Amino acid sequence: MAPRVLVSDKLSKTAVQVFTDRGVEVDYMPDLGKDKDKLLEIIGQYDGLAIRSATKATEKLIQAATNLKVIGRAGIGVDNVDIPAASRKGIIVMNTPFGNSITTAEHAIAMMFAVARQLPAADASTQAGKWEKNRFMGVEITGKTLGVIGCGNIGSIVATRGVGLKMRVVAFDPFLSHERAAQLGIEKVELDELLKRADFISLHTPMTDKTKGIINAAAIAKMKDGVRIINCARGGLVVEADLAEGIKSGKVAGAGVDVFETEPATDSVLFGLENVVCTPHLGASTSEAQENVAVQVAEQMSDYLVRGAVSNAINMPSITAEEAPILTPFVKLAEILGGFAGQVTEEPITSVEILYDGTVAGMNTNALTSAALSGLIKSQVSDVNMVSAPIMVKERGIHVTESRRDQSGVFETYIKLTVTTETMTRSVAGTVFSDGKPRFIQIKGINLDAEVGQHMVYTTNNDAPGIIGLLGTTFGAAGVNIANFQLGRNRPGGDAIALLYLDSPMPEDLLKTVLSHKEIISAKPLRFDVAEATV
Repeated sequence: MAPRVLVSDKLSKTAVQVFTDRGVEVDYMPDLGKDKDKLLEIIGQYDGLAIRSATKATEKLIQAATNLKVIGRAGIGVDNVDIPAASRKGIIVMNTPFGNSITTAEHAIAMMFAVARQLPAADASTQAGKWEKNRFMGVEITGKTLGVIGCGNIGSIVATRGVGLKMRVVAFDPFLSHERAAQLGIEKVELDELLKRADFISLHTPMTDKTKGIINAAAIAKMKDGVRIINCARGGLVVEADLAEGIKSGKVAGAGVDVFETEPATDSVLFGLENVVCTPHLGASTSEAQENVAVQVAEQMSDYLVRGAVSNAINMPSITAEEAPILTPFVKLAEILGGFAGQVTEEPITSVEILYDGTVAGMNTNALTSAALSGLIKSQVSDVNMVSAPIMVKERGIHVTESRRDQSGVFETYIKLTVTTETMTRSVAGTVFSDGKPRFIQIKGINLDAEVGQHMVYTTNNDAPGIIGLLGTTFGAAGVNIANFQLGRNRPGGDAIALLYLDSPMPEDLLKTVLSHKEIISAKPLRFDVAEATV
């Protein structure tokens, strides 16, 4: 029997033809996503569900989807899909992360022109029968400095368009290397430098704990007088009340806003302000982009349902059914090693080397490398997955190498990940014990044996008496329980490290207290997803 797919949102009808040509039965009901009850009633009949943003794939819907094997989102955002619920049910969630990049970048450039020349207000005034030529004095963009915050897939397109428009382009992105910046013809800078120098600022970073509210009152205070701000990325990146105050005070000369803190945005503190251009989340709204993502999601879903091939999956790596039982714990190990390196490395990473030693060297190391790279950049790019991670790393100019060798030490098998920046090289190694759980076995060349937990703290310190007692007492006084405590050193009296496995997250004031002790050189809270990998 041919697999059956439901299209419940307004996807291009080209997708229907793709499904049909590949042997998949398809029901095209583009308005069904708005009818929750009807969708709930019939979803059990389908193997696949193709959606955009109108359909909400809630836990309730997923529980009713007794035959569902794959959900395909035409676009990058999967906020409308309960991914944990889908994972628990064994349903693959796919997206199309690169289908609308050019369209979104072009919208940001269009917004920049609109704000620079006050086009919407000038159009409304002229069509109202006025001729207010002196009112709408604009600024040229040629020769101005464009600051791009987030220089991944979309941000790099905006940056190169800015270069083509004869702008000076500076970019802030923790994962952008100076080599990649040079290839793009732009300058890599720190955030404060960008805020100080930019005449126009365009946001292209995902929403993470670190980027939420990145444009706030404090950031605006550091900007040039007369700066113009463009946001076609995520609404929460900008504190709208702070931007509104910046507009009213004259500090900010204008803003182009395509995304809002709350959507649909039927009311906003930005509405009605002078030289604020607002659009209803149109970043991906061109016929070409909609065609691209519709075709891509249909191709991906068909390939999985007909041939078992998995691509652009949010919750599943590209691993065959035969490999899965053996590879699963090593996928998790690789992700954790990458996560460790990504969280403790503050500088831009220029290269990554992954060594597979022993048994693991004969496994599907492509999947393992993708898992490691996903973990590496997840702290900066929250929506990265094992398929998109290698592409995102390549876009940031990070050179990746793999090596394999037969068993060379006391462990039957292990993975070692080494990252290099312009000023240092750091390595971390781990293995999987017979219980299937990942363990850290070496950090910075220092041997140890540490269990992995959700909440951890990594410290470097001088090898001096009393460190165990010092940390134990400090954490105990703060009411934070240490579940496991592992130490290592390179030599007596030399450099030492500690990994603490905590029962709860480390409060910020506790981190300051730990760092205040003279023997502690550095301390870094870590967070790991310790749930079993989904393959």
